[in-house]
Order: sequence, then C-alpha cells, then structure tokens
Amino acid sequence: QVQLVESGGGLVQAGDSLRLSCAASGRTFGRYAMGWFRQAPGKEREFAAAVSQSGGRTYYADSVKGRFTISRDNAKNTVSLQMNSLKPEDTAVYYCAARRSELLSTQASYYDYWGHGTQVTVSS
Repeated sequence: QVQLVESGGGLVQAGDSLRLSCAASGRTFGRYAMGWFRQAPGKEREFAAAVSQSGGRTYYADSVKGRFTISRDNAKNTVSLQMNSLKPEDTAVYYCAARRSELLSTQASYYDYWGHGTQVTVSS
C-alpha cells in the first residue's frame, strides 16, 4: 500500500507561482507512475500532469502545458508540481495519485492510491 500526503496549497494572486508536494510512504515508490489531478467546485476531477516511474517521461493536460512542471525524487519518495503563471481557473483541490504501472495515464480510474488533496485558490 502507498499513502500519499499533499502539501503546499494556498491562496495566491493571478500570475503567481506555487509548488505542491506529495510525500509517499512505503519502499516501492519507484514502481509507481504518479499523477496530479484537480477538482474545481461543481466539476469533475480532471487530469493535470503525470510522471513515469523513473521521472524520465512526463505528460500534461493542454490547460497546464507550459505553465506546470511535474517532477519526482525517488530517493525522497516525493513528487512535486511547480505551478507558474497561475490563473483563476486553476482554482481547485489538487490531488496526488499513484499508479502501479510504467504507463502514464490521464484517467483517474487507472490510479490505485490517492491523497486527500490540497486547496489552491487563485484570485484575480
């Protein structure tokens, strides 16, 4: 089992940056592809970014491409999401997720473990 705990959310202004972190428990972190999803009020959870087991491959939703960067540190069991040029439409609860696979996925149902989320609010 993998337990995930997100941190780093907060209230920022449009154009600001924020860095989210996700700490994972367990000794098999490197066997999991990791993803970040987000859910705005009244909307479905949507994919934001994913990173492969080794960190060598990444994939982004079009809405965040060029602004967000996902990375991982397998030695520290962490995955991060650097968010730049934030927009009010980025406001959401952000979730970290783990998938026991070498394949990246944009589908939430393919992920095996989830954190409880961290709130990001971007004011205009």
